[in-house]
Amino acid sequence: MKQLLCYLPWLLLTLLFSSFSEARFVVEKNSLSVTSPESIKGTHDSAIGNFGIPQYGGSMAGTVVYPKENQKSCKEFSDFSISFKSQPGALPTFLLVDRGDCFFALKVWNAQKAGASAVLVADNVDEPLITMDTPEEDVSSAKYIENITIPSALVTKGFGEKLKKAISGGDMVNLNLDWREAVPHPDDRVEYELWTNSNDECGVKCDMLMEFVKDFKGAAQILEKGGFTQFRPHYITWYCPHAFTLSRQCKSQCINKGRYCAPDPEQDFSSGYDGKDVVVENLRQLCVFKVANETGKPWVWWDYVTDFQIRCPMKEKKYNKDCAESVIKSLGIDSRKIDKCMGDPDADLDNPVLKEEQDAQVGKGTRGDVTILPTLVVNNRQYRGKLEKSAVLKALCSGFEESTEPAICLSTDMETNECLDNNGGCWQDKSANITACKDTFRGKVCVCPIVDGVRFKGDGYSHCEPSGPGRCTINNGGCWHEERDGHAFSACVDKDSVKCECPPGFKGDGVKKCEDINECKEKKACQCPECSCKNTWGSYECSCSGDLLYMRDHDTCISKTGSQVKSAWAAVWLIMLSLGLAAAGAYLVYKYRLRQYMDSEIRAIMAQYMPLDSQPEVPNHANDEHA
Repeated sequence: MKQLLCYLPWLLLTLLFSSFSEARFVVEKNSLSVTSPESIKGTHDSAIGNFGIPQYGGSMAGTVVYPKENQKSCKEFSDFSISFKSQPGALPTFLLVDRGDCFFALKVWNAQKAGASAVLVADNVDEPLITMDTPEEDVSSAKYIENITIPSALVTKGFGEKLKKAISGGDMVNLNLDWREAVPHPDDRVEYELWTNSNDECGVKCDMLMEFVKDFKGAAQILEKGGFTQFRPHYITWYCPHAFTLSRQCKSQCINKGRYCAPDPEQDFSSGYDGKDVVVENLRQLCVFKVANETGKPWVWWDYVTDFQIRCPMKEKKYNKDCAESVIKSLGIDSRKIDKCMGDPDADLDNPVLKEEQDAQVGKGTRGDVTILPTLVVNNRQYRGKLEKSAVLKALCSGFEESTEPAICLSTDMETNECLDNNGGCWQDKSANITACKDTFRGKVCVCPIVDGVRFKGDGYSHCEPSGPGRCTINNGGCWHEERDGHAFSACVDKDSVKCECPPGFKGDGVKKCEDINECKEKKACQCPECSCKNTWGSYECSCSGDLLYMRDHDTCISKTGSQVKSAWAAVWLIMLSLGLAAAGAYLVYKYRLRQYMDSEIRAIMAQYMPLDSQPEVPNHANDEHA
């Protein structure tokens, strides 16, 4: 009876999806291109495995190998002394194995331990492609599933037979696995959703989910706060068929009279928490997101979920309303709005929040039905692979239009480290420690760099050279330079038309070589009869015999004594001339002032005895006394 009850939730879920006429499961695919041999060359579909780390946004080239033993990869290849580790300089090994006898994840794990870089699983029946998922509730497989880091894909039986035939015929089969279009990347914002669960006692997958939420919280909040992403959480629920709504199972697993249900956490209806407890907490977490989103802070959902997991675990009997409300209060969320959003779980009415969740479970457009928990959907495309921070972040980053990725997508955690191998095949200046190779989450790119504000120009693969102002500060602009005897010479010039030009006193191409010009030997200096020439690095020295002085501008020698006498007489004459000019100037000033003074005196005397016409006549009264 207990086993029957364990299967009841999945039976109910099946009934839920069968009620929607358009419900379907969409297998997420990546492109697989065979480049050789010519007989099977072309592009084929493959289904991305739901474990490991697919290279979202990138591609991988390799050589396909089909083992002669352990062809289903259900045993360790070390037991057969087989290794698939690539030799230096060789392409990575893509191991082709057959489906059957063991879990998909185990096949990939054994191949990874043997050195394979990727795994192709050939189907053993003619059918459409399916998604290779991890085992359900298998504790023994949890350890190796967590450690799978290589990508894997399922191929059809017919294509698998073509690959085996080509390999057995001695052909080298090379192919590319391409994930660049696995996630649409239409613009500069990524929309993604996580289908999750508040139940922390549902086994290995729930443990992995909780660990992921804690690890990814920081990156998610950075993306959301920066406006780079639009996130929304979802929770899977189903309804109880009307005929069973009064049964003990539906009453313990459902709320709102059987409309919204979740499986019993312990799969034991007689003890512990019930499925309806999970539904109520799922509803509360949905309302936390709804209220936080209305206040413009949708990222608070990540804080609530991680804090609830830590503070309110089922195993400590704290998975309840009181603990949840204490977390809500600590985050400053309005609990009254949360209660209003949740409504009455005992009412015989539809809950609009949970009703919307059930409708969203059914696939629309390019997205299939959500049937796997947890499920991540990026730009309306279901993510396949390990639910791990760097792998999921790479998938999100691949959803941005190229060149619009935020800084977090270009961090060291996201780098592919392809530049560490032979500099990624890009241009490099080892002397200046400058490279055009740049690691990104999409793989390496060869782009001429910008160093200390100086931009390099070129194709990035074979050639990069500095340009613009300041180019000579970077490794002398790629020009010749040398230092000797405390003097430094460089051929770098900041000219648009000329990049490298040997300095005066040198000759050469200015790039690799500038040779010292021997002015003395080539008779370019010191050609006067009394001159003697001595060549120095980058210049020359010229001296004169006897008591002569060399004049470089005129390339001649003159007498030091004659020069001194001439200089002395020149100084004397200059002084005398200056004194003469000063005396003449003083004399002229004196004469001018004296003449002015005498003119004024004469005019005063004459005014007394010979009145001017402009002055009135002065009456004479000298004879008045005799009248």
